[in-house]
Amino acid sequence: MIAMDSLAEDSPGPALEYVPVPAFEDNYIWLVSDSRDAVVIDPGDAAPVEAYLARRGWRLTAILLTHHHRDHVGGVKALLDSRSAEGGVPVYGPAGEPIEHLTQRLKGGDAVRIAHPALEFTVIDVPGHTAGHIAYFQAGDARGTPHLFCGDTLFASGCGRLFEGTPQQMLASLDALAALPDTTDVHCAHEYTLSNIRFARACEPDNAALVRWDDEAHALRAAGKPTVPTTIRHEKAVNPFLRVERPAIQATLSSQFGEPVKGRLDAFRLMRGWKDTFR
Repeated sequence: MIAMDSLAEDSPGPALEYVPVPAFEDNYIWLVSDSRDAVVIDPGDAAPVEAYLARRGWRLTAILLTHHHRDHVGGVKALLDSRSAEGGVPVYGPAGEPIEHLTQRLKGGDAVRIAHPALEFTVIDVPGHTAGHIAYFQAGDARGTPHLFCGDTLFASGCGRLFEGTPQQMLASLDALAALPDTTDVHCAHEYTLSNIRFARACEPDNAALVRWDDEAHALRAAGKPTVPTTIRHEKAVNPFLRVERPAIQATLSSQFGEPVKGRLDAFRLMRGWKDTFR
């Protein structure tokens, strides 16, 4: 079973809680808190964030954004307006995207250090879904677990559509994320898992780990639980977009499109195009 919330217990330093707050039809807005202060990642809607903060008694201290799409930034202004009397909160986001209200513009390799809760992230450039998309990587919480907030680049068993970038950019971005430690918790921004699994099984029907994950993910959703976070290790075992070099997947793509597959990039290009129309 993949843990749904990551809570550091019985370890030095403050415990951190990683909470997926549902929004819209299938978004997750992530909150990270030490039980007093909290940061929010990609608040597309302020209302569910405010409600959760109020219920837990947490103070918002920073906003982190991965890309400019409305369902990831639409709640920023309301969150800032409600805290204007307190001087507001810092807003971190990609330097290369047209996002209002940013106080810190970031590019790959930058470090984000937040005092309360005590957090440090490394910024990773992950263009593809959008031209300037970034991700945030925390090397380890108090118990040593790494965490990745990847916006719409990497999903459970899938990846984001290419709205602004190229297949080459997205494959390079996914390769960069796949190179993170296997134990990294992957905090995806959407509950797309079941539909992604259907596509993954069409790409690689004999993948036993994927068959098991299909059963587990359906059980989680039937119980009203999220299927995220997953882990990098898990994604490398079941996510076809991280497995484009596999002969079985390339054979499926060759059969699907009636043409030979000329390497990893060609496999990714064909697979992403197929997923865009897959039902």
